[in-house]
Amino acid sequence: MRYITGAVAIGAALVLGALSTTAQAAAAPVQPARTGGLYAPTEMVLTIGQGDSRATATSLRAATLSCMPTAGGSHPYAKAACTQLRAASGDFAKAIEADGQRICNKIWDPIVVTADGVWQGRRVSYTHTFANSCEMAGGKGAVFEF
Repeated sequence: MRYITGAVAIGAALVLGALSTTAQAAAAPVQPARTGGLYAPTEMVLTIGQGDSRATATSLRAATLSCMPTAGGSHPYAKAACTQLRAASGDFAKAIEADGQRICNKIWDPIVVTADGVWQGRRVSYTHTFANSCEMAGGKGAVFEF
């Protein structure tokens, strides 16, 4: 009899342990499996700041931009910005070239734009300093229009 009660106690402990494990597994939210997908990642953080360099600039605005598989992020013109970057093969220097049509004064009041993240699976860190806001308006294109 003594062996029977011991067996019952062990069996009950095993059943209760299995039930508690099942309850914990059911309560945990299911996380979607993250796969590489069909497209290389393209996600960046873009900033506009006031100052001479990236290190000393005071951040004025920032936006996120994601271009794969579709345009998105907090950037208000994400589709146009992604189109402009694709046309320049991800080269920010080509994407924000000044059109040469704008006439600006020669006041030095620098604006720094930065882009950090990944473009089609490749790490990107870009900085450009415009002499003033007038020059920035003539050369920023859709990428830094936020």
